[in-house]
Amino acid sequence: MSILKKKKQNRVCVIGLDGVPFDLLLDLAKKGVLSALGRIIDSGHLHKMKASLPEVSAVSWTDFMTGTNSGTHGIFGFTDLKPGTYDLRFPNFLDVKAPTIWDTLGEKGLKSIIINQPSTYPARKINGVLLSGFVAVELGKAVYPPSHKAALEQMGYQIDIDTLKSRENPGLLWQELIKTLMGRQRALNYFWEEEWNYFELVITGTDRLHHYLWNAYENPNHPHHQNFLEFYRQIDRLLNKIYTSFKKSAGDEENIFFLSDHGFTGIKQEVYLNAWLEKEKFLKYANSVPKGLEDLHPKTVAFALDPNRIYLNYKDKYPQGSVRHAEAKAIREEIIRKLDKLEFEGKKVVRKVFPAKDIYCGPYVSKGPDLIVLGEPGFDMKGSVRKKEIFGRTPGLQGMHTWDDAFFLAKTDFGDNLKISDLFEIIMDRF
Repeated sequence: MSILKKKKQNRVCVIGLDGVPFDLLLDLAKKGVLSALGRIIDSGHLHKMKASLPEVSAVSWTDFMTGTNSGTHGIFGFTDLKPGTYDLRFPNFLDVKAPTIWDTLGEKGLKSIIINQPSTYPARKINGVLLSGFVAVELGKAVYPPSHKAALEQMGYQIDIDTLKSRENPGLLWQELIKTLMGRQRALNYFWEEEWNYFELVITGTDRLHHYLWNAYENPNHPHHQNFLEFYRQIDRLLNKIYTSFKKSAGDEENIFFLSDHGFTGIKQEVYLNAWLEKEKFLKYANSVPKGLEDLHPKTVAFALDPNRIYLNYKDKYPQGSVRHAEAKAIREEIIRKLDKLEFEGKKVVRKVFPAKDIYCGPYVSKGPDLIVLGEPGFDMKGSVRKKEIFGRTPGLQGMHTWDDAFFLAKTDFGDNLKISDLFEIIMDRF
């Protein structure tokens, strides 16, 4: 049997566009900005898809790569609490409790190449190649096998843009976005000719662009509107190259997929949940200028973590806990009822509050939040302990994540009501 025939039998390619909403993708395709992707959409099926709850990359990409939710894979956000404390920690790839797509394929002797997958740092051993994406810190710990590190450095590969400097400097932002995208393309060229069964590339520059210059998309008169469109044109050329090459080598279009991990929209207001909880007497601080959750008063009933997450202050779980489990249902219902009435300038702020049991299942549910607060589009839920007002804005941030307008593009129609964790089975069914 020839190598070519082997590749045709069991090759799958997945391209991720971080933070690209369904409506933006369709809009830019119809306008000809994404001309190649538009042709793929016309010959296939573009699905609107639900992301994780909360709708952040750390959770949504982990849902995708494990086919499970936080209650099973154990990742509830970019931050979490150290057990038995109010101290924040940053979960990493070693905390993921469920096998990934490439773990499962590796058990079958199949080889994967994964480029820039968020939430996989530090890189761990796989049958193939893994380049960790955001929030990777050191390239040396983001590459498996480490023998590829020197080649990546030589080609100018970088994990992410300089987010702090780029936020306030659009000129630098464009430079960083293009530099990072070119690095992805060079890595793609470097690894594409290797033998593989599963190939995945994630582009995260789209998410960064939307956070810092969403207004440039919405306003045709914005000074950076054309820069915004040009960045997408460059992405389109890269996607066309991948699509054409895969179709040529694999012989079909059934096994190449495109997706995003959440949607995006413009920010109307940030909503500081701890300020709201304090105003509604669910939360109290032990001092007037709290440094963190360790400054909670024992009378605190509930507190929030970034983003969207509300935790009850259980007596048997936290140092200053006061809530007994018998009281929890009534407290949850009261919080939900009051949040449902929250308004800003006459506009409803909260779309829905989800009890954990409605969205999570598995052995780690108790480690997560009690409630997830989904804002109406434009209202971005935050967990700061230092904000005294319920509403406000962070300078330099224009766009926010959204839940139910991620996209999944495939040759086949996989029906309605897709959620990102469903893609694991769709991909595995190809092998």
